[in-house]
Amino acid sequence: MNPLQRAARNPAAYRRLFLPGRALAEALESLLRFASGGRVGVLDLAGLPNVQITTSGRKTGLARTATVQYVPDGDGMVLVGSNWGRERHPSWSANLKATERVIVRRRGHRFVAKVRLLSGIERERAWATVVAHWPNYQIAQDHAEPRRFRLFLLTPAPD
Repeated sequence: MNPLQRAARNPAAYRRLFLPGRALAEALESLLRFASGGRVGVLDLAGLPNVQITTSGRKTGLARTATVQYVPDGDGMVLVGSNWGRERHPSWSANLKATERVIVRRRGHRFVAKVRLLSGIERERAWATVVAHWPNYQIAQDHAEPRRFRLFLLTPAPD
């Protein structure tokens, strides 16, 4: 595990460095994705599973792409609309909420996935999985109170 991976996974470092430094991390993400043709970003350097999702903007209809961390869940993946613990939901989550399908790019492989916003018991089960996989989500959720993170389940769509 490299030093960035170790720091990203440390709850104290996450609170002190990553939450306040989110603007820098977002700028570095954009720069690295641009320079590498979309192949490498900050999440990759931190050793965190991530995907690029592309969907139509809910207002403009234009293609919108975002790089997001995911948590594996069976044959699918859970995306967490944490927005670094800010008081507002991330814009990509509003676009996912307004669609049924999304294009996913993971490690150079593209596929279409079905999108489902989780609620109720299913959301609670997924949240337990998410926090077990990445405990820092709980820190971000506590920081974002009273906003409750949106959780989406993406599963590969049949051909």
